[in-house]
Amino acid sequence: MSVARITEIIASSNKGLDHAVKKGVKRASKTLRNVQSAWVKDQNVIVKDGEIVEYRVVLKITFILGD
Repeated sequence: MSVARITEIIASSNKGLDHAVKKGVKRASKTLRNVQSAWVKDQNVIVKDGEIVEYRVVLKITFILGD
């Protein structure tokens, strides 16, 4: 039987929301072992002078705990 844990992270990108999600999952996988899924809890953008300058996502990362 496995036990899972969920942690919440924020990731950002200047390219788009999809890129921010990919960056977040990739970075979480460097620290957390056995990452199983990611859920986008929230998303927003940072605007300066009427232009989007940064895309941000709040991710819930699920990973399996080791023995």
